[in-house]
Amino acid sequence: MERIPILQMGEFLLVTIQVDMHDRLAMTLQDDLTNRISQTHASGVLIDISALEIVDSFIGRILGNIAKMSRVMDAETVVVGMQPAVAITLVELGLSLTGIRTALNVEKGMALLRSSVGEPATVQAIETEWDVEDNAED
Repeated sequence: MERIPILQMGEFLLVTIQVDMHDRLAMTLQDDLTNRISQTHASGVLIDISALEIVDSFIGRILGNIAKMSRVMDAETVVVGMQPAVAITLVELGLSLTGIRTALNVEKGMALLRSSVGEPATVQAIETEWDVEDNAED
């Protein structure tokens, strides 16, 4: 049976969907992800959908369910890499992805997860330090 890999990065789980989603695969992902959250006690889930060109109402509903189930299990969900066509389709279908936070890319998504669980946003701190050093040399 085809499965989407779920990677653990510290207290977060990372899911990168690199294949076209069909209904059975979406249901398997939902089950696998909730099991992994339970096993690892993950505090966050990042789902990268940048390879998805099409999301139908069922897949959109599954993403919403994943976020709700994760929340019940005390884990935040962030979806990253949404293509413009996917966003348009979701809006046209009238799907509200309640409980799902979004970010443009994996880096911003991880920063969002870190801030939601109380970790310092290290990316912002590095950028601020770099700006200060850059300006000091001028």
